[in-house]
Amino acid sequence: MKTFWLVLLIASGLSLGIVLLRRNVPKGWLTRFGLHLALAAAALYALNFSGWVTGWYVPLNPFTIGTVAVLGLPGIGLVLGLQWALLV
Repeated sequence: MKTFWLVLLIASGLSLGIVLLRRNVPKGWLTRFGLHLALAAAALYALNFSGWVTGWYVPLNPFTIGTVAVLGLPGIGLVLGLQWALLV
């Protein structure tokens, strides 16, 4: 079963790479995306260790950082809402 998922992951990654290389992507998109990731990680770090929201901890992992990078501040609310819904 693990082999199936590994093959599927590799195939989907290669397919995504082909699609990205064939498109006319504007210059600087990778820099802009990296900046969004860094700002999302900094925002989650500040949220966790500043004491703004007591009793909550958002783990710093690729999924939470990616969600916040794509959705912005509503992404933080989404992650906190999912934590609340799953823990209650």
